[in-house]
Amino acid sequence: MFKRYSITFWATVFVGVVCLSLVGVDVWRSLNARSEQLQEMERLAANVARAMAQQADDTIKAADTALADVVERIETDGQGATPLARLRKQMQWHVANLPQLVGLFVYDQDGRWIVNSRAVLDQTYNNSDREYFIYHRTHTDRGPHVGEPVISRSSGKWIIPVSRRIDRPDGSFGGVALATLDVEYFRRFYQGFDLGARGAVVLVSNGGVLMLRQPYDSERVGGSMRDTELFLHYARQAGAARTGSAFFRSSHDDEVRLNAFRPLEHYPLFVSAALSREEMLERWRRDTFMRSIGVVVLAALIGFFGKRLVNQIRLREQAEKQLREARDALESANRTLERQAMQDGLTGLANRRQFDVTLGNEFSRATRGGGTLAFIMIDVDYFKQYNDLYGHSAGDEVLRAVSKLIRALTPRRPGDLTARYGGEEIGILLPSTDASGAWAVAERIREAVEHLQLPHDGSPFGQVTLSAGVAMLAPRRGEHLAGMLVEAADKALYQAKSQGRNRVCIADSQ
Repeated sequence: MFKRYSITFWATVFVGVVCLSLVGVDVWRSLNARSEQLQEMERLAANVARAMAQQADDTIKAADTALADVVERIETDGQGATPLARLRKQMQWHVANLPQLVGLFVYDQDGRWIVNSRAVLDQTYNNSDREYFIYHRTHTDRGPHVGEPVISRSSGKWIIPVSRRIDRPDGSFGGVALATLDVEYFRRFYQGFDLGARGAVVLVSNGGVLMLRQPYDSERVGGSMRDTELFLHYARQAGAARTGSAFFRSSHDDEVRLNAFRPLEHYPLFVSAALSREEMLERWRRDTFMRSIGVVVLAALIGFFGKRLVNQIRLREQAEKQLREARDALESANRTLERQAMQDGLTGLANRRQFDVTLGNEFSRATRGGGTLAFIMIDVDYFKQYNDLYGHSAGDEVLRAVSKLIRALTPRRPGDLTARYGGEEIGILLPSTDASGAWAVAERIREAVEHLQLPHDGSPFGQVTLSAGVAMLAPRRGEHLAGMLVEAADKALYQAKSQGRNRVCIADSQ
């Protein structure tokens, strides 16, 4: 039988079998690589969903813990002026320590503000029409309620409300305690996940309301997802089965994505991390194509990758040069920033940070050497009224003019420092100076500012004036603190203001 066919035939058969075998092996490897790629992306999406769910749960739980504290205090201590004042401080502490919180609020049974974490209690706001308020008024359960995202009437931001019911002693409805979560806080967290150019993440309520989507679209926040494939699939699940993944076509941009979804442990929400199927398989398609033409274009590939290698070396050299230039620029920028960090941008004087450092150094030097340390606290009289009359830009110009004059009239000895202490307050530190010498410097500055005759219709003097407090201290180890000098000068400044302003007062020698 073998003799019936020529060697050419058998060679053709052999080549064909080898080629078909190579094609078959390549197809098998490609399908296996595709399956592994999908599994890897599914694990990635599941891990992202787990991290998102944990973050959302922890974020809401922290706010809910603060709410529970507020409700307990209201129901235990009542709504007197003193308990509410203490409660406001506690609410402000919670907001300061929880970056996700926009604010904490307490409403009475009619939706009026009782107390909040803000500085001002505006009685014009009434939230009795909000979804969460209506919910608690009609439901007696005491657990937390995560409401639909809304635009805050007080801040104008998109927020997610988390609320609890407040009961009166007889068990009737007494109001609502509310924590508002910043949607931007969740958005910043979700931006940290690399899901590709066409990936997406969503936070959705169990009722089908979209709390947040990344890529962010403010027009879709609060919208309905009840008719989407993702929500319908999730709603059909029960219990632990609600955690899973599946391919769905997006109703937002018609993209087919692998959605890994997971419910929050303690709250009626779920998250989904979605990876584009086209993007997931893009690398696989590229690798498959390259393997399929590998034998035919092997020589071309060697030349191509050789050229790429040369280009990579050239790019690496350019990158190293750019890195050196960037390093030098960064060092220069750091030196500039270091200088700017010790200088007030408006007045050109030293800033509070440099003042604190210099005060500590000079106080220690005076303590060791037995010298004295004087400090002048200067304040522009009726500066708020000046800003109200002429505007903040004019107020800034006054501060620049006064600062320039003070800088020209203060000594230039080593250790002397003129700094913007805060707002319109300027401090002058004078080592080895007694009280009379410091008073003379302050009085000379006060007179010079008075001679500028800058108009000020909001001042009884009709022009811009200064008040100053002078303090002097001979520090002794274990007896004095640096802050005592500033405090004494501040008291003297207060005395100058209480005596009519436009004057210099010296602190009590004690």
